[in-house]
Amino acid sequence: MTEITVAALQLAFSSDIDANIANVSRLVREAADKGAQVILPPELFEGEYFCRVEDEGLFANAAPVAEHKAVLAMQALAEALKVTIPTSFFEADGPHYYNSLAMIGPDGEVQGVYRKSHIPDGPGYEEKFYFRPGNTGFKVWPAPPSAPGWKLGVGVCWDQWYPETARAMMLMGAELLFYPTAIGSEPHDTSLDTARLWRRAMVGHAVSNVVPVIAANRIGTEHGQTFYGTSFIADERGDILAELGREEEGVIVATLDLARVKRHRAAFGFFRDRRPELYGRLVADI
Repeated sequence: MTEITVAALQLAFSSDIDANIANVSRLVREAADKGAQVILPPELFEGEYFCRVEDEGLFANAAPVAEHKAVLAMQALAEALKVTIPTSFFEADGPHYYNSLAMIGPDGEVQGVYRKSHIPDGPGYEEKFYFRPGNTGFKVWPAPPSAPGWKLGVGVCWDQWYPETARAMMLMGAELLFYPTAIGSEPHDTSLDTARLWRRAMVGHAVSNVVPVIAANRIGTEHGQTFYGTSFIADERGDILAELGREEEGVIVATLDLARVKRHRAAFGFFRDRRPELYGRLVADI
């Protein structure tokens, strides 16, 4: 089978982890009812986006992958619905803390963990206080058994701005790129609205890699910080197949023909014409 149906979720979150999990679970079920096989919730949906401030008490909310309440809930749901759920969570690993993603397959098992590679630091997004840079490297994952032989790539939020993230996953065999995110207003500059830049960056990855891109963001206002939603699914040409507004809760779904995408990618020749011997500067320290 070469077709796969994907979904992105968009909703607001509170400080109540159980309520957040229940709301995400409701939308996961809605997406599954619409035929989605891979369902993407937003970044760190366990709670409010806590990185707006530096508060050492918040480290207590982290947990290992095998014990994290959000991961455990999505494992049970994935198994019950036979869907794949890339699950973002605040991970504790001994004395270390990461912004991580557990790839949960349709059997409910965690296929592995990706730790966010690029960690931002700025007003309202002070992630370097909480998270170490990821040490897993980029990863790709097998698509659900209903679409055997294909691979999924997942970056987390700030990773989405880096063309190297997308290209690395493509060179590892990814045929779909997913980005869970938490992005909105800039507390230091109320005139700065990055919603259109955020989308353009990822649509650029779609076009330059000839790959569909699925992005899930949160909405709502948390302590004066407003998240601007605009989650979307783009095809391999960068055309928007489904999208949500800035304040709209819901599910978007699209079916993609991966064999068609593969043909288009080959025809464009971007990977045929690469010149890796010229790219050394890209991995040199500035």
